[in-house]
Amino acid sequence: MRQDWEKWEEENLSPYAAKSSHSRGRLKPEEACAVRTAYQKDRDRIIHCKAFRRLKHKTQVFIAPQGDHFRTRLTHVLEVAQIARTIARALRLNEDLTEAIALGHDLGHTPFGHAGERTLAALHPGFSHNKQSLRVVDVLERSGCGLNLTFEVRDGILYHSGDEGLPTTLEGKIVRTSDRIAYITHDIDDSIRADLIKAADLPEKATAILGKTHSAIINTMVTDIINNSCNKNDIIMSAQVLAAMEELRNFLFDKVYLRPQAMEEEKKLSGKLVDFYNYYLQNSDQLPSEYQNEPLRLYRRHDR
Repeated sequence: MRQDWEKWEEENLSPYAAKSSHSRGRLKPEEACAVRTAYQKDRDRIIHCKAFRRLKHKTQVFIAPQGDHFRTRLTHVLEVAQIARTIARALRLNEDLTEAIALGHDLGHTPFGHAGERTLAALHPGFSHNKQSLRVVDVLERSGCGLNLTFEVRDGILYHSGDEGLPTTLEGKIVRTSDRIAYITHDIDDSIRADLIKAADLPEKATAILGKTHSAIINTMVTDIINNSCNKNDIIMSAQVLAAMEELRNFLFDKVYLRPQAMEEEKKLSGKLVDFYNYYLQNSDQLPSEYQNEPLRLYRRHDR
């Protein structure tokens, strides 16, 4: 059955798609599955790992929201995966690889969202959630053995954000863009729900291009990417739509992420993380035994 899937990929996917039979392999060689392709196997390993389940306890933007409808890190990765799969399917790219990267891209995210990441980066220069996500799948899962994922999934996880570089595959680039689409749109939705902003507050220039509702904004950006990337060896968004998306992102930073109340809350949470960090640094024997002697590894491009 795996060979049938691999043949289907060769015959039906775009020439620019990453084919599972052409994967650059795993950190440790292992026998191929009789049923699933390499990327399908990676997706399943991520869904069943402990770090994936823990995402439900990590909030996205609001630290202690009242109500069940605010996003968590788990619902965020599911929304990223859905957006990314829609784009990948339309461009005839590898949906399995796209989904595996999307589901795994935030496994190493800190508590308290980006506020927690900024705190840990200050304590340990070089820390970032994308590098930690790769460390989770390479080392920390399965009691220190790691998930042994393929190069392409690991590459997409490592380069889904930040300035370190771009993913090697188009599927990884789709996730990188879908991550931004998802968090901009759902953070607007959650911010309206929290009464921090109103829909009428959104920049008119941006909404005139993208639309005024959550679904309309996503649809505009996804359709724009598909139309501009079709039959091309790149994932492209038009200059007009990209500028509108950046305007919404800047609006969120100004009105939501960096608002005075949020920064005051971040100071309190930062203090807690500093206390935890220093405690375990001085009491490493309190960590699970398999992690006590595991050094922090900061990944570079050639480590993939």
